[in-house]
Amino acid sequence: MNLYDGRMAVDMTDDAFDEAVSEALDQIPGQFLEALDNVVILVEDEPEGDNKDLLGLYEGTPLSERDSLYGGVLPDRILIYRGPLKRMCVDAEDLVEEIGVTVVHEIAHYFGIEDDHLNELGWG
Repeated sequence: MNLYDGRMAVDMTDDAFDEAVSEALDQIPGQFLEALDNVVILVEDEPEGDNKDLLGLYEGTPLSERDSLYGGVLPDRILIYRGPLKRMCVDAEDLVEEIGVTVVHEIAHYFGIEDDHLNELGWG
């Protein structure tokens, strides 16, 4: 473990973290990945603002809210935050698992699935 933003964190290189995000995306069924339209997935060190424990964030218009007038807009963004994920996990295995949960959780928001329903499904 190492010190990350003042708290102990799992020691994982940025490249290994990015690879874990990529592997999590590889686990998403193809029909869902193919349905991702006008969305980019990014890894950042820390969330902006006061919520330093935010693991991921979906910014955009969920697929369920898009209509025939949707178009000509910047891509939606799914952000995965290294720092909070590294701080909340106890070891590399736990971190890889939590990265996977976070990726699924944020992609679900893209499809319009809300937090309450994700919690019911065990992806909260």
